[in-house]
Amino acid sequence: MKHVYHLDLTEEEVQGAQIALLPGDPARVEKIAHAFHQSQPLAYHREFKTSLVYVRETPVLVTSTAIAIEELALLGVRTFIRVGTSGGLQPAINVGDVVITTGAVRREGASLDYAPLEYPAVAHYQIVQALQQAAQELKIAYHVGITCSTATFYPGQERSDSFSQYIPLHLRGMTTEWQRLKVLNYEMEAATLLTICSAMGLRGGCVSGVVDRDGDVEIRLEDLRLGEQNAIRVAAKAVESLTSLGA
Repeated sequence: MKHVYHLDLTEEEVQGAQIALLPGDPARVEKIAHAFHQSQPLAYHREFKTSLVYVRETPVLVTSTAIAIEELALLGVRTFIRVGTSGGLQPAINVGDVVITTGAVRREGASLDYAPLEYPAVAHYQIVQALQQAAQELKIAYHVGITCSTATFYPGQERSDSFSQYIPLHLRGMTTEWQRLKVLNYEMEAATLLTICSAMGLRGGCVSGVVDRDGDVEIRLEDLRLGEQNAIRVAAKAVESLTSLGA
């Protein structure tokens, strides 16, 4: 029986699940699991927390975090959807909206271990379609397009509300550049997930709830809850669609 180290899971425990929802925050695993009628916790090792949920009779995994892709693939998972939070960059994007990523700017670094920088980080079209359809059915405002994934939350997203309050010279003006290039949002994992999935022949996608705009100095708790909740609802609805298609 195959067992993977970091997730502390076996093939038997995942019950043939081929789809995984991947929040960055272990605490979000339980929140996502509650969006389904049936769920059960499986393992919690280091930062990797996993629950098994069911869409009708189909098992689906919820695991933190996105770097778990390698081990989940070893256990048979073939479709991965990041469920995250992000900061909006365009004027039309409001707190509580969701961003459905079609491609990501690779400024996070980890994806370079899987493919050179020239290799694009792109979402699988079937996942983009399922997420878009879910947002429409739920009447949640959504935006489809390019995400910027950064290696750090503070200087990488040109935030000055850090301990040093210093942004290195080569990062200053970056946000304006991305805005002019029509990038929709900042987050920290989409590029890694999408690159790994494409490079290994897997399907990847990302939906992020917007919790602040233009690097607001403080992220309010109510905004975090709204963005997180909407991303979860859209992801859960999309999984229903994907499983009904036998995906």
